[in-house]
Amino acid sequence: MQKFTYTVTDPQGLHARPAGLLVKCAQGCTSSVQMAAKSRSADAKRIFAVMGLGVKKDDEITFSVEGASEAKDAAELKAFCEKNL
Repeated sequence: MQKFTYTVTDPQGLHARPAGLLVKCAQGCTSSVQMAAKSRSADAKRIFAVMGLGVKKDDEITFSVEGASEAKDAAELKAFCEKNL
């Protein structure tokens, strides 16, 4: 299992557009991808689950990636977060 934490820097937090892009990125992963924020967790491949976390600016998100290509998938997700969130 690969884990990493990212602090959201977008002034609007994880709103609809970047959440949708994040889900699309996660859906491209063969590994399972879980997100945790504010003592709640969600399947990162489901838009309503991601939006339900209510992530705001300066909130930390912890990603857990598990599967055959977890290292590659975690690196792609981390790069996505750094570019878009």
